[in-house]
Parts: sequence; C-alpha cells; structure tokens
Amino acid sequence: MTVITRFAPSPTGRLHVGNIRTALHNWMFARAQGGRFLLRIDDTDAARSEERFVDAIRSDLDWLGMTPDGEERQSARFALYETRFAALVESGHIYPAYESAQELDLKRKIQAGRGLPPIYDRAALSLTEAQRAAFERDGVAPHWRFKLDHDTPIAWTDLIRGEQHFEARTMSDPVIRRADGSWLYMLPSAIDDADMGVTHVVRGEDHVSNTALQLQMFAALGAPAPQFAHEALLTGAEGKLSKRLGSLGADHFRDVGIEPQAVRALLARIGTSDPVEPITDAAPLIATFDFARFGRAPARFDEGELAQVNARILHALPFADVADRLPEGMGETAWEAVRPNLVTLADAADWWRVIEGPVAVEPLGGDEDAAYLDQALVAAAAIDWASDPWHALTSQLKAETGRKGKALFLPLRRALTGRDHGPDMVALLPLIGRERALARLAAARAS
Repeated sequence: MTVITRFAPSPTGRLHVGNIRTALHNWMFARAQGGRFLLRIDDTDAARSEERFVDAIRSDLDWLGMTPDGEERQSARFALYETRFAALVESGHIYPAYESAQELDLKRKIQAGRGLPPIYDRAALSLTEAQRAAFERDGVAPHWRFKLDHDTPIAWTDLIRGEQHFEARTMSDPVIRRADGSWLYMLPSAIDDADMGVTHVVRGEDHVSNTALQLQMFAALGAPAPQFAHEALLTGAEGKLSKRLGSLGADHFRDVGIEPQAVRALLARIGTSDPVEPITDAAPLIATFDFARFGRAPARFDEGELAQVNARILHALPFADVADRLPEGMGETAWEAVRPNLVTLADAADWWRVIEGPVAVEPLGGDEDAAYLDQALVAAAAIDWASDPWHALTSQLKAETGRKGKALFLPLRRALTGRDHGPDMVALLPLIGRERALARLAAARAS
C-alpha cells in the first residue's frame, strides 16, 4: 500500500500557523513512509473562495519546502459529487428535510428546556410523498441529511488518541447539502478521500466527531476509510487558545524574518515528546516522525521560542543557502563573520553597513580614552594587516598602556564599529580593512 496523505485548506484566507502544522505533519508522514502528499483545495464555497488565496497556499507550501506531489480542486469535482449523491439518495442513506432554520432552532430550544440533547428528531423521515410534494409545490426546497445507522457503533483506533467510540444514536443526522444545492464539508471530503485513495488523514482534534460521522459515509460509499490521527490543538504562549494564532501565517513569518527551516523545526516537534532543535535539514525530522510521540495535551506555540530557533538555524546556515538574499557585495567570509550574531537574516545588512561604513561613533568618555585612541591610531598604522590585525593591535596596545579586558577592547570596538557588542573583532577587523579602520580611529579621536 502506498501511503497517501492530503492537506485540504479552504481558500478563504491565508494559511495560519495551525494550518501549517497540519500540512507539515501530513507531509512528514507521507515522506517518512515513502508515500505521496496531496493538496486539495476545498473551494466548494464559491462566495468566499478567492483565487489569490489559492496562489498564496501554493506559495506558502513551496516556501516551507512542502511542495505537494499532486493537486485537486473540489470545484472541479461537482459531477462526481452529484453521481455519489444520487446513489446515496437511491440507497436511502440521504434524505430530504424541509424544516427552516427558525423551525430547527425552535426544536433545539424545546429540547434544551426539557434537558434533552439537541439531536435532530428525524421528523423528515416521517413525511409522506404527498407532504413532500406539497412542500415542493409551495417552493420549499429541501436541505439534505445523511442518515446515520443507529444500530452500528462507531469505533476506530486513532493513531494519536487511541481507541475511539461513538454511539450514532446520540448524534444528529448531519446536513450534507443546503437547500440552494451547495455542499457542506462532510460528504464531499469523504468522497474525495475515497476517490483520491487517501490512506491517512492528520488533522486537529476538533474534527474527532466529524470523523465519527464520516466513517459511516465511507461505509455507505462502499469505500475503505483512511486511518485518522487527531492531534491536539495549538495554544498561545499564555497557555490558552489564542485568536492571535489565527493571524500568524507564512506571510507574517516572512515579514518578520523567520526562516522556513525554523518554522518546520518548531512545528514538527511541539506537542511531541521530542525536543525542539534547530534542525535545518528536513530529513532528520522526517526520520523521527512517529505518532506515538504525540501527546494529548494542547501544544504550546510561542513566537519567542520560534525566534530563538530561528537564530540558531541562521547560525548554522551555509553561505550558499543565503547568498541570493544578502546585501550586494557581501561574500562568504563576511557571512561567516556576522552569522553568529544574527537573529534574523535582515540583521546581516546592518552588520554589512558596519563593515562598509560609515559608522556613527558616540563621543568619548574622557581624555584617557582620547589618548588611548591616539596610541591605537599610531599602532594600527604600523601593524601587519596581512594575518591577524586585531590580535596584533590589542597585543601592542596592552604592552604599551597596561590596559586589559573591557578597558582595552571596548573603546576600540566602539571606534571601529559604533557598537558596544557584535561579531568577533578577529573576524570583523580584516573585513573593515586598514584604511577604513584608520579613518574611524581618527574620527573617533576627533569626536
């Protein structure tokens, strides 16, 4: 059996972090099993679906390194749905119901008042042909419900949650088609999973009850059901479900300078027993992917943790991986010099400006530092710049002045970079070069 997973977003907005995590785990499982990862655009809601969001979904998946092996669109599959729908109506698995939304709401209120669960009473099944014909004559179009088999318990072994059991008689027959003919999520999704040969579905635990209903739809279709893995939902850093998670997506991560490898590394591991590590290559993440490692507790997503992972990812990225996104003229030696100090790749441009200049130098603290920089200027003009100018400069100044530690190094760093902290001066000073260094020391002394 070839493992086939699918990611099925609706193109009504940008992907958010929860969507991305779902897509990632479907992709990782397929890759771990040598299978296929499919993208299905669930665009049955024509009024809300937009082509720009379809393009954005593809772009986001490509950016994350999760290009699908194939793509389907529900809007191109309506003929298949009609065929399956007609067969299920004929077999008695789907029936028309004529209650208005107001009538259904009143029924629920009455049930609540009696302390009963809000389960549809199947009144539509008692209608005679004459009563149905009367509704049709009056222009009342039916909505359509899937008839659950109350005599068959619903059970499956979830790959994360373990044994699951539902009693169909405690659930309402789900509406699968509206009165205007448009489709709801449940039946088209089951039809597509069956037709596309999907073997495994990874999705959020908020879909568990949907799975219970869809298992009976697979049976009615005469199709084998996929195996399901329902993972715990993401929570925000504050420890509860956060609306902000719905606004965090690949576009946001790109805007704030997060690398796709960092997004993958974090979302692959949060909610599992494995540690989050700054892994740049997807292969080790895929190799360790195992549903048995997933916990039932909500998975905590923290932007601060993502930023930390991102920094550690950057510190490991080779020049070839970033060369086309670095400032013009910045080469491999400069990248390796500034890389340990980056939080986002945009920081590389800041350090390139420090190297290229000009730099702004704060006024000196007093006459002692001014005299010290006079000596530094003379020493810098005399040392050998061909090998290790920083050690040559500081060794000579230490011998001449007796300074050491912060008093030795900080005035030099400030004069040469305009900063109190930064990349190792051993690597940075050769990039600044002799002429710029001398000019900066002279300018700092003059300030």
